Amino acid sequence: MSRSTSPHSLTRRLSIWLALQAFAVLGLVCGLVYAATALTLSERQDATLVEKKAMVRHMVGKAAELPSSAELVHTLNDFLIGHEELGLTLQLPDGRRFSAGVLPDHSEHPIKRIDFGIEGEATGSTPGSATLYMDTASDALLLRRLAWILAVAAVGGAVLASLGSAVLVRRAMSPLKLLIRQVQALQAEDLRDRLDGSAQPLELQPLVEQFNALLLRLDSAYQHLEAFNADVAHELNTPLAMLVSSCQLGLQRSRSPEELREILAANLEDLDRMTGIVRDMLFLAQADRGNRVSQGGMVDLTVLSREVLDFYEAVSLEAGLEVRIDGHAVVSGDPGLLQRALSNLLSNAVRHARPGSQVVVRIASAANRRSLLAVENQGDALAEHEVGRVFERFYRADSARRDGGTHHGLGLAIVDAIARMHGGQTFAHSVDGVTTIGLLLPSAPPETRLGA
Repeated sequence: MSRSTSPHSLTRRLSIWLALQAFAVLGLVCGLVYAATALTLSERQDATLVEKKAMVRHMVGKAAELPSSAELVHTLNDFLIGHEELGLTLQLPDGRRFSAGVLPDHSEHPIKRIDFGIEGEATGSTPGSATLYMDTASDALLLRRLAWILAVAAVGGAVLASLGSAVLVRRAMSPLKLLIRQVQALQAEDLRDRLDGSAQPLELQPLVEQFNALLLRLDSAYQHLEAFNADVAHELNTPLAMLVSSCQLGLQRSRSPEELREILAANLEDLDRMTGIVRDMLFLAQADRGNRVSQGGMVDLTVLSREVLDFYEAVSLEAGLEVRIDGHAVVSGDPGLLQRALSNLLSNAVRHARPGSQVVVRIASAANRRSLLAVENQGDALAEHEVGRVFERFYRADSARRDGGTHHGLGLAIVDAIARMHGGQTFAHSVDGVTTIGLLLPSAPPETRLGA
């Protein structure tokens, strides 16, 4: 089960993420500055203690030359002048003890110390000891102040970055808002308007192009649907009106069984015509949904054409037409659907052929591994605008209006649908009284034909 998520603001999300990134970067930089400063101060403290250690050793080495302990204490105090952060405890080899400066017992601040032994030039063999102390309070205070400054800088920088990023994101989103207003201005009643993507960034150009292409398809489908609905209403209105009139006429007075049988037979013809229209419309609806046939079957178009011509032999003889097959090809497709397509092409050709002329079923191999199946007839030439519309639903050329009561204009539309279901296409042309209508189908793979 999918979890529903509430919509979120892209501007707010981008601003927050930019602010977090700015805070992370500034925090990292400030942390590095603080660590580098702390390390520098610590190294300076250690260097100072080492330097003072050497001085204390040198000074104590001369302690034997001093006349008294008071003078040694005075020398030690002079040594610590200007270094209030330092302290010293000293034990000479002769047992005397001295202390001066900052000592751990008298300081409330962190103390750093260094212990070392001493040997005076005038002393005995037993070494003395000394400890140097350093009060690091000033450096600790400096680090605390630096920490506060860096923290404020990081937070302040993140806030400023957040505000700046919010402004930049809003400006960057302004073309999208313009696009939204254009979409909102579109009306379902008029799908001819298109989005203007000239002011949009490159990242949104594909979206605008796809949306405009979708609008074009919707507009075409909507107009096609309107025309289709009008044609369906027109085609069904006539047989329905005839059925109603026939039933009303039959009910006006008492009629014999023979008369009622005639009325029912006429009504049945109209019902059959309506059933055919509905059946054809359902088939076209399936084709419009993108249904495709399996390309695994192998169909010999010559054999299929002979089978279909057997059903048209009586019709062609009655019309005084000669029907023949010219060519050979093997395609991949559904035999039943291809029979229906060829039957519709022959039915159309026989209706429009000149009596005494010849109808030819042409079969040939075409380019791009396709095969041609077409029906050619001689008769009244089609106008250029009629050639482009022969595959439209319910379209009938002016010369075919006379038999419009029996042919409702879906035959060639079904041929076009069958071609699309096979991954092919239809074509039509009419020159010098010779009209050719047919379809191009995928040819069967060579290995399949060899295997057959």
